[in-house]
Amino acid sequence: MENRGLDPVPDSERTGRVRALFPTWVTANMTVLLLTVGAGLTVFNGLNLWQVLAVAAIAPVLSFGLVGLVSIAGKRGGAPGMALSRAVFGQRGNLFPGALLWVARWGWETANAVTGSYALLAVLDLLFGVRGDNTLVLVTLTAFVGAGFLVSGLGFRALRLCSRVAAGLFGCASLLVLAHLVGSTPWRTVLDRPPGQAALMIAGVGTLAAGGISWVPSAPDFARYLPRSASATAMVGAAVGGALVTVLPMVMMGAVMAVESPDLAATKDPVSFIGELLPRWISVPYLLTAVVGMVLINAMSMYSAGFTAQTLGFAVPRAWAVGVNAGISLFLGGVLMIVATSFVGTFLSFLTLLGVTFSAWIGVFGVDLLRGRTYDAAALMDTAPGSGYWYAGGFSRQAMAAWGSALVVGLLFTDVEWFAGPLAGTWVGRDGLGWAATILVSAGLYALLPRPADTTGGRPTGF
Repeated sequence: MENRGLDPVPDSERTGRVRALFPTWVTANMTVLLLTVGAGLTVFNGLNLWQVLAVAAIAPVLSFGLVGLVSIAGKRGGAPGMALSRAVFGQRGNLFPGALLWVARWGWETANAVTGSYALLAVLDLLFGVRGDNTLVLVTLTAFVGAGFLVSGLGFRALRLCSRVAAGLFGCASLLVLAHLVGSTPWRTVLDRPPGQAALMIAGVGTLAAGGISWVPSAPDFARYLPRSASATAMVGAAVGGALVTVLPMVMMGAVMAVESPDLAATKDPVSFIGELLPRWISVPYLLTAVVGMVLINAMSMYSAGFTAQTLGFAVPRAWAVGVNAGISLFLGGVLMIVATSFVGTFLSFLTLLGVTFSAWIGVFGVDLLRGRTYDAAALMDTAPGSGYWYAGGFSRQAMAAWGSALVVGLLFTDVEWFAGPLAGTWVGRDGLGWAATILVSAGLYALLPRPADTTGGRPTGF
């Protein structure tokens, strides 16, 4: 079990390898929700296969390019992302984006837990003809969340080992599905579909990229055991490559399946059609490996959320902080599975808000990183007045101004089920680019403002 919390990893313990990041980011994308998104690009956006493939290639390059970039902060500072964020926003200022990102993680973990539970229910139906009632729904959800809590509670080494195994299993199962689709798909119908509007391609990129953007603040958490000499280029390549080999085939499979079964894009149960579209000898192992992958996605998210909870002042060990998120996602997942009438609509609305929420932090943190930020271990852990990252009353006013302004701008362009900003009807809003506007505003404002002075001298002392 990993006992280290927010404290930076000393150089003597930094024995990680960049190549280990590749299966980590493969695993971060092992969710059947990508099938649903691919189906939605075909059914709702009206895109043909070539346009879907373009969207599925561009989105992970953009989003996981940012993941790779921000992961560099992990090797520089040796600490989790939200601990390093103290150097940017100030000890008190960091509580505001930290709290917002923590709440956003609840939603991401809930959506993933619900999907994994649906996959478990689908396997039980395929193998034993068991139909899920509310009791079975809660049982499968509890089992799913509990498994994620166990792995994330064990910590970094358990996550790394499980990711390597799961990536291999999921890759083999996906190859079976692809082989079946090659032989059974009416390719004439698929390839003869007319192209959709370019604006809807852009909107598709925005929707798909939002999921990847949610991993950006967590990127340093999985890179902090790398030595300082680790190649930054290789780190970015591992993040982008791991995302591409997962996102591209899964989105394509969803788009192909939706040509014959368009209801895949709108069902409350996002995996209910797998058993109908695939033979049992493929669908059962595929869903089982998908469940493993989604358990690990939740475990990775809980792992990072535990650190975020600690930065917010929860004075508990990391494993107990992880348990807080597990309990929240269990409660919210039960409500969503039993009460919600449209899982896909709720999920897409959540992705839109998620993109804006994370993008405001990304712009500020990214510019600060590109300015050559190094981190002082003692100052990161010192939350008392007068610490190296205290700035003015505990706040970096420049970072807070850029973050808050960008958050407001992003919401102005946002249009979801529960909320529509006054600028949602503009080109940016219609094409789902509120997250991009948010990053540009936060990065641009922070780049124009003078960098706040700290008393550490920017030297990485203490480790």
